[in-house]
Amino acid sequence: MVKHKHMDLPIEGMHCASCVLSVNKTFGKIEGVEEVDADLASNKLHITVDTKKISYEEMERLVKNLGFDLHCDEMTIRIQGMHCASCTMNVENFLIRLDGIFDVKADLTSQSARIRYDSSKVTLDEIEEVIVSLGFELLGVEGQTEIDEEAIYQQDLKEKRNRIIVGLIFSAILMILMFSGWDPLMGLTHSIHQATGINISSMGLLSLIVSIAPFLYVSLPILKAGINGLRHKNLNMDVMYSMGILVAYVSSIFGTFGIVLDHTFMFYDSAVMLPSFLMIGRYLEARAKKHTSDSIRELIGLQPTVATAIEIDENGEVVSQKEVSISDIVLDDLLLVKPGEKIPVDGEVIGGESYVDESMINGEPIPKVKKDGEEVFAGTINQDGILHIRAKKIGKDTVLSNIIRLVEKAQSSRPPVQKFANTIVSYFIPVILSIAIIVFLIWYFVLGASLLFSLTCLISILVVACPCALGLATPTAVTVGVGRAAEFGILIKNGDTLENAGQIDVAAFDKTGTITEGKPEVDDIIAYGMGDEELIRLAASIEQNSTHPIAKAIVNKAKELNLDLDQTSEFENVTGKGLKADLNSSEVLAGNLALMESFDVSVSDEAVGKYHELENLSKTIIFLAQDKKIKGILSLSDKIKANSKRTIDELHKMNVETYMLTGDNESTALNVAREVGIDNVKAGILPENKLDIVKETQANNTKKVLFVGDGVNNAPALTQADIGVAMGNGTDIAMESGDIVIMEGDLENVVAAVQFSKKVMRRIKENIFWAFAYNTILIPIAAGILYPTFGITFEPALAGLAMALSSVTVISLSLMLKRYVPEIKRESKN
Repeated sequence: MVKHKHMDLPIEGMHCASCVLSVNKTFGKIEGVEEVDADLASNKLHITVDTKKISYEEMERLVKNLGFDLHCDEMTIRIQGMHCASCTMNVENFLIRLDGIFDVKADLTSQSARIRYDSSKVTLDEIEEVIVSLGFELLGVEGQTEIDEEAIYQQDLKEKRNRIIVGLIFSAILMILMFSGWDPLMGLTHSIHQATGINISSMGLLSLIVSIAPFLYVSLPILKAGINGLRHKNLNMDVMYSMGILVAYVSSIFGTFGIVLDHTFMFYDSAVMLPSFLMIGRYLEARAKKHTSDSIRELIGLQPTVATAIEIDENGEVVSQKEVSISDIVLDDLLLVKPGEKIPVDGEVIGGESYVDESMINGEPIPKVKKDGEEVFAGTINQDGILHIRAKKIGKDTVLSNIIRLVEKAQSSRPPVQKFANTIVSYFIPVILSIAIIVFLIWYFVLGASLLFSLTCLISILVVACPCALGLATPTAVTVGVGRAAEFGILIKNGDTLENAGQIDVAAFDKTGTITEGKPEVDDIIAYGMGDEELIRLAASIEQNSTHPIAKAIVNKAKELNLDLDQTSEFENVTGKGLKADLNSSEVLAGNLALMESFDVSVSDEAVGKYHELENLSKTIIFLAQDKKIKGILSLSDKIKANSKRTIDELHKMNVETYMLTGDNESTALNVAREVGIDNVKAGILPENKLDIVKETQANNTKKVLFVGDGVNNAPALTQADIGVAMGNGTDIAMESGDIVIMEGDLENVVAAVQFSKKVMRRIKENIFWAFAYNTILIPIAAGILYPTFGITFEPALAGLAMALSSVTVISLSLMLKRYVPEIKRESKN
C-alpha cells in the first residue's frame, strides 16, 4: 500500500474560522496525519496521511464527531479474476495510488471493489487501466452496466472444468506411460545418442511430447497471473504456484536431456496434475463463494421488473389497465397487484383487501392484512386478494432498495479483526519463499539428500502454503452473517459494528416507541348511566375534531367497535385541560379533572378515587361530562411491547447492564422500568441530555454502550454510542442514524443482533484457526519432517489438493451461518 497519501477531501458544514481551527486542531493530534489544512473557501480538507495508520473511515468518523460531513463520489465496480487474498490486496494497493481515490475496499466473495473517489480527478478508464495491468478484467460499474452475473459465473466454471478434465486425463496418461514400460521412442533416442553423444531419456521425450499442450492449457491462467505479479514487483500466490509448477516442469525437461539433472527427474505427471488440483480448488471456491452471496442475490431477486398500471373512476372501478416497466412508474401512479404477485413499489392501499407476506422486510413469517390506508412495500408478496395501490416511493427510495444498499455496503466492509489477517498475508509469501529455499538448502547441502528429494520438498512447500484460506476467513463469514441477519430484519451496517456488538457492557433504551409501542391506547372504560360503547361513541364524537394523539387513540377505538359518530358544533380546545363541544343541543366536556372544575362539574368521591387509582398507574385519564354530569372515565396508556421484558431479561443473562432514558415523567418511567426489569432510569430529560448520559456511561472508553432509539430525536445519542440501534417501522427508517437498523421495531432483534455478532466473530476466529492449522501442520510435512522417522513425503500434487481443501473448509464453515437462528428466536418458537 502507498504509505503517504495526499487527499483533497470535500468537507461540508464549516462556516467560520473557528470550524477550520477545530478541524485542524483535531486532526493535528491524530497519529498517521502528516499534514492537514482545512480550507473554508473551497470546502476542502487538504490532508496527507500515513494510510497504514489511519483509514478513510477513521477520518470520516472524526469529521462527523466535529459536526461536519465528508462527501465524495462512490461506486462499486465488478472485477473478474480475483481468487485469493493477495489479489484483493493488489487491487487496493494499486488503485489507492491514483490521485483522487480516497478509499478502496476489494471483496473476494462478491468479486467487487467499493471505491470512494473524486470524479473530477480520476476516471473509470484510469481505474480500468490499473485493473487490467494487474491481470484482472473490469466487468463494469454496479447500477450503470448490465452485468449478467450468472452467465459470467457459468462461463468461468466451464473454463475451469475443461482445464480440470484435460489436466486429469493427461496426468493419468502420463502416469500410465511411466509405469507401463512402453517406450516407442527408444530407437530414436538411441540413434541420437550414437550420432551426437547426447543421452536423451526416451520415456522423458515421450512424456514431454504428450504433456506440453495440456501443461500450457491447464497452467496458462496461473502462469499469466504469476508473470503479472512479478511485473508489478508483487509476490502473490500465483508467483509461488508458478514457481512450483515451472520448477517441476523445467526440472523434467532438464532431466530428459541430461542438462545438470539426470533421468530420475521426471515430474511431468506432477507438473500437469499440480495445476489441475489448483484449478479444482479454484472451481470449488468459485462455487462456494457464490453461495456466500446468495442472501443479497435473493434480495435483489425480490425486485419485480414489471407492474400493472391502472386508471379508476370515481366509484373506484378499474376502467383500464396495462403492463408497464418498473422504471416507467412515477409517484402517485395507481397500480393493481394480483394474488401471488410481488408488490412493485412502496405505496398506500386505496382499494381491495389482502394478506401480504412481509417476511423479507421484517423476518416475520405471519402475513399481514392490508386494506385501505395501509402501507405496502416493494418486493413483498400479495397472497390472496386484489390490491389497488398508489405509488409513494419508487426505485432506489424503496425500503427494499435501502435494505439491499445497506447489506451490500456491510458485506464489503471489514471488521477490525481482518487487519490481523491482512498483516499476516502481507508477510506470508516472503516468509514461505524463505522457508522453501532454506529447507532445500538444508536437505541438499547439510543433510546430503538427493537433489530430487530436495526439489520435491521445495515444490511441495511452495504449493501447500497458501494464505487464500486466511484471506477468505473474514469476508466469507461477514458476507453470509450480514445476509442472514437481514433475513431476520436486522440490518448491520459495517464490519466494526459486527465485531463490537457482541462486546457491549451497557444497553440504554429510549422509552417511547422503543420499549413501548409509542402510541396511546384506550385501557379502562368506566361508564356511569350508559354502556361502554355509548361512552366511547360520546368521547370519539367530540375527540374527532382534534389531532392530538390521545384524541386519535379514542377515535381509533370507536372505529374498532364500528361505531357511528355524531357531529358536534361550537367546538373549543381548552388549552392544557381538554375539549368542549355542543352535541345535539347538549354541552359535552372531555378532559382532565381541572377541566371539570373549570366548568363547575360535580365529580363524585368514587370518580375522584378512581382517578387517583389510575393516575398512580401512570395512565392518562379523560373525564366525560354531559350537561354538567359525569358520564364516565377513560384511561389511556402507551402499551409496553410484548417482548420488552424478554429482551431485558436476555440482556441481563449476558451480564449487560440496562438503562432507560426518557423525557417522560419519573412516575411513568419507573412504572415501565419496574415492569420490564430495567436497572437504571433517567426520566424527564431532553434528547440532547441523552448524549451526555451516554458519554458518562462510556466512562472514558472503559465500557461499550449500545443505545436503542427511534433514530430521529435520539440521533446524537445513537451517534455517540459504540453501537447505535435505530428502531425502524418499515417505512420511515432512520437508515443513517444507527449502526444497526431493526426493521418493524422488533425489540427482540436487539438481542438477536448481539447474538449474530458473537456467532459471526466466533466463526471468523474458527476460520482463522483452521487456516493457520492447515499451514502449521502441512508445511512441516511438505518440508520432509516425517521422512527420517516414517519415510513419509508429501508429493507436490497432493500438496496442491490439500491447499484447495483448506480454502473449501473455511468457506464451508462460513456457509453454515446460513442456517443460524439466534438463540432468542429459537426460544421464541418453542
